[in-house]
Amino acid sequence: MTGQPETFRSGFACVVGRPNTGKSTLTNALVGEKLAITSSKPQTTRHAVRGIVHRRDAQLVLVDTPGLHRPRTLLGQRLNDVVRETWAQVDVIALCLPADERPGPGDRLITAELARVRRTPTLAVVTKTDRVRPDDLAAHLAAVATLGAEAGLDWAEVVPVSAVSGDRLGLLADLLVARLPPGPALYPDGELTDEPQQTLVAELIREAALEGVRDELPHSIAVVVEEMVAREGRPADRPLLDVRADLYVERDSQKGIVIGHGGSRLREVGVRARGQIEALLGTPVFLDLRVRVAKDWQRDPKQLRRLGF
Repeated sequence: MTGQPETFRSGFACVVGRPNTGKSTLTNALVGEKLAITSSKPQTTRHAVRGIVHRRDAQLVLVDTPGLHRPRTLLGQRLNDVVRETWAQVDVIALCLPADERPGPGDRLITAELARVRRTPTLAVVTKTDRVRPDDLAAHLAAVATLGAEAGLDWAEVVPVSAVSGDRLGLLADLLVARLPPGPALYPDGELTDEPQQTLVAELIREAALEGVRDELPHSIAVVVEEMVAREGRPADRPLLDVRADLYVERDSQKGIVIGHGGSRLREVGVRARGQIEALLGTPVFLDLRVRVAKDWQRDPKQLRRLGF
């Protein structure tokens, strides 16, 4: 990056919280591009996704993490491990607390854990402020201040933001950057993530598959991209990328739900995912999706490794 000021800063901030607190939506809004998938289903994020914010005075690397929760499976335990390993290695932590929900047991648990990470400043980021009235927001900010005090955590800042309207996103970025150490840029100018393309494509397919499924099914869906190759023999001005991916579920009954009557639901997933993949990669895509059963994979160490966890 050229023209860096003498006070240029660079470093890592992780975005943490319980499931469905707006972490991925906030990360995408700060980066300015969709990098982390979002869904109304809890525990959508399954690994740490890095998004890079380029500024004249800094390079801020945001790490979106899975929602910290009470695990019921080996997968859940591993996702929680990802969160704790991530916040132990960053320069600043942003804990997301949605404005439309009062702090609950999950928030208190995470806040108490963060209180023990004393060397790393923690910001309370009150998300989804567009969903509440000003009076309700004021009461929520007071509740967040109390949450920190009861846990023995001195918030570095309490920042209300809306990723939807953009309200105070610039302020939040400034506050995060101010807590980064001086240093050179860590990534080339213009690079928005270091995630492999196949990982991003797999996540977009999983996001499409999550739409409209039953509440108990999302946790059972995993996606592996088996192949991404340019179609041979295509003219230079009409390229086509062949993407072959497997969607894994845990039971035969779930396979039927994902496929739908006569394959109708799987076709919908393909159409939705293909549009997102083409927007991400900037090239036409032929998407071949297959649904496979990996029995109880969330609890099987061998299958978890095969599926990338």
